Formats: sequence, structure tokens, C-alpha cells
Amino acid sequence: MAGWDTLENLIHEEQKQLIEEGVVASAAQSAAAEAAARWAAGKNEHEVWAAFTDLPRRADFGFDEPSDLDGIRALRNGRGRRTELNLSDAQLLDNMHGAWLGRCAGCALGKPVEGMMGSHRGIPSWQRQKRYLTAISPGEWPLRDYIPRHSPAEAEVGKAWCPSSQREQIAFMESDDDIRYTVLGQIILTKHGRRFTSSHVANEWFDKLTYQQVCTAETQAYRNMVMTADHFRGALTTDEGAACDAKSDWHSIVHHLNPYREWIGAQIRVDSYGYAAPGDPELAAEFAWRDARISHVKNGIYGAMFCAAMIAEAFVTNDPMRIVEAGMAQIPTTSRLYAEMRQVIDLCAAHGHRFERFEAVLEGIYGLLGHYNPVHTNNNAGVCVMALLLSGGDFHKGITLAVMGGLDTDCNGATVGSIVGAITGASKVPTHWTARLNDTLKSLIPEYHPIAISECARRSVEIAKKVLAE
Repeated sequence: MAGWDTLENLIHEEQKQLIEEGVVASAAQSAAAEAAARWAAGKNEHEVWAAFTDLPRRADFGFDEPSDLDGIRALRNGRGRRTELNLSDAQLLDNMHGAWLGRCAGCALGKPVEGMMGSHRGIPSWQRQKRYLTAISPGEWPLRDYIPRHSPAEAEVGKAWCPSSQREQIAFMESDDDIRYTVLGQIILTKHGRRFTSSHVANEWFDKLTYQQVCTAETQAYRNMVMTADHFRGALTTDEGAACDAKSDWHSIVHHLNPYREWIGAQIRVDSYGYAAPGDPELAAEFAWRDARISHVKNGIYGAMFCAAMIAEAFVTNDPMRIVEAGMAQIPTTSRLYAEMRQVIDLCAAHGHRFERFEAVLEGIYGLLGHYNPVHTNNNAGVCVMALLLSGGDFHKGITLAVMGGLDTDCNGATVGSIVGAITGASKVPTHWTARLNDTLKSLIPEYHPIAISECARRSVEIAKKVLAE
């Protein structure tokens, strides 16, 4: 079975996903058994997956989670506010450059410990990382530098990944899916401005990404689009995008063989949309929705809108709570993500928003959200909220907390890095984290391999000025 995994495992994951979405557990289990039986009997994949349609919902589920933009907006707590961007061109460039540097530094910091995202031998993700580092020296925790290549605890907790992002070797920002999507967002906005559509996003995937460069929900959506939607192929002008969207069966593209539709993939794709709408979190969230809908639903979409809105807000305030609330204002108050982020916010407040209490806060987050897969949207969003609120907006504290939170470390480091980088500005970002990147990004995307990180920031400023003027 082409795609992220075997059909047998996709069936297993779909059962879990449906239960999380509120389907009666016994019905989801029976549907999974029926799907497996159909596959064993030689039925095609569409007949197999049809076993998961029209399943009963729990009466006590209590959440209302639409995926369409109008439905999402109808369930928000107000519209969210747009703030006039009172920055000179030089200030905007400094903040934008800080955001790009933060995304790169946070991503690079998290890459070597991404392989520790799950529990291992009963050791939770964040504690695996702590054991790896403290076995080298107690002074390595809390994080103070990039991850070293080796630790005496490797046999217990796992090895570090990605040598090009390790302390001994780091000399540039290496290619990573988090960074490639930021580049793609910039390319899309450069070509189409604020009129880009979901179909334009899909076309850039086909044009710029190989199938091996996408994961989980993106893999399944990519596959479904290639197999079912001829109208995506070939160049699309800006004006053709809306018509192409209207032809697309997004529901089938997102749901067929895709139990990963609420995982973190869409959340990591949205930074360039936040950069394009500084001070306008609602517009950033709409841009994020257009991108996220091609592979995700419900909380998978909300996480993307939440993070894009927070990034946009970070250009006009240094108050982490205001930034988090700007994200919260763009998602349904009736969703799991909204309810769970409120719990995380309360947990941070209960510990006084104190950096030195981060381990207690992490224990609480893992207790609240530990039932999710390590690459789900909701638990990783919780780590990002924790990192923002406990850091007070400080760059060093923000990216290190995001990575020390475990789970999808490079994704969370990159997301929080964008936010604290935009707050701080490149001129004040600690060179300890940025100098070793040598202003160089190697993304594996044509025309961005290599490219100066500062040039990416300059292009983002031009996009933002154009978008805000339209």
C-alpha cells in the first residue's frame, strides 16, 4: 500500500482517530474489524475504507468541531483584533529576521532529540531528553546549547539524530520539513499574494516536494490528490485557483486512508502566513486554513490557525499571554484544542508562569494530554503554550522550553522560535544561538538551497507590505 504505512496499520490508527473525534468506541472497533475483513477478502481500498462511514457519535462527547472556515468563525469568541503595524521598514525587517532566525535555531535545537518523542521503557519523552543530557553533565539541563552527539545514556534513552544539527558540527540550517514548508509558504505568497488558494498550495507540493519529503497526513493527502484530481497538475494562475478549489473533493482527499488528519503536520506549515500578516491574526489564521484544509480536519486545522495567529500577533506585542489569546480567538471555543489549551494556560498560571517550574508544568501537560500520539496537534500545541508563557517572551527560554517539552521537538522549537524571534528582533537575538548557522539555509527547495536566512527575511517583508496594502 503506497503511502505512510500499511493498510493494516492505517486501519488501526483510524479506529483510534475516530474514537478521539467522538465516535462510539465499540462502533469504531467494529468498523475496523469490518475494514480488515474486506481487505482480507480482496476488496479495493475504497470499499475497505467505506467501512468507516456514518458511525454513531457519543452522546456525551460535548464538542462541536467544524472544518469549514465559516463554521469555525461562527464558533470563535469574537473576531480577534487587528493592530496597526507602527514599525519602520528597518524595524519590521529586524523583527522578521528575528522570526526566521528563531525558527531555524529552534528547529535545529530540536532535531537531534526528535527521535525521543515517544515514551521508551516507561520514560516519557521529555525525561528521555533530560537523562540523555544529565548523563553528560548535570549542567546540561536545563538546555543551554545545541544537543551534543553522544551521551552515556544512549543505550537507555536512544541516540541523537541529525549530525548536521548537533553541537559539534552545526554550521547552517539543514533541510527539514518544518523549514521546507516555511519556504513553500513564501513561494506561494510571492506568486499569488493574499489571493492564493488551497489548490495553489497543492500545486507547490507537487512542483517542489518529492513524495519522500512528506510525512503522515501530508503523505496521504499528496497520494489522494495525485490519484484523484487531474486538475491539480500543471501550473495554476492566481485566477484559476478558486475554480480549481471548487472542483476538488477536499473531504475525500483529507479523509481517505488518512488517520493522521489531526496530527501536527498542518501546524508546522503556517509560519510564512503569520509573517505575511503582522498584526492581523485573523488574516494569518485564514491563510493557514487555506493551507491546512488540503490534509487536515478539525483540530489539525485549528492548530494551524492558532499558531499562525500567534506569530502574526508577535510582531505587535511582547506580551506572551496576549499572543496566546490572539491564537485562541481564531479557533472554536467548542473544540478540544480550545478546552485543552485553556487547561494548559491555567496550569501555567498555577505555577506562577515561572521558568524554574517548567518540569512540574510538563508533568501536568503530559497528564492532561498524554493520551494523544506524540505528533498530534493538541499535545504539541500545549508544549508551545507552556514555552511561551513560562519564557516571558525571552528568546533563549522560549526555544529551550519548547524543545525540553519533548514530543515533536523540532516542530515546537521552530514554532516558538518564530514567535520569540519576532518579539526579540534579529539585532537582539543571542548570537550564541544564531552565529553557528552562518546566515545559511539549505532547504533542498530550488532557489533556496542554499540561501541566506537574512534574504528569506527580506522577502517576507516585501510579501507582508504587499499583503497589508492590498
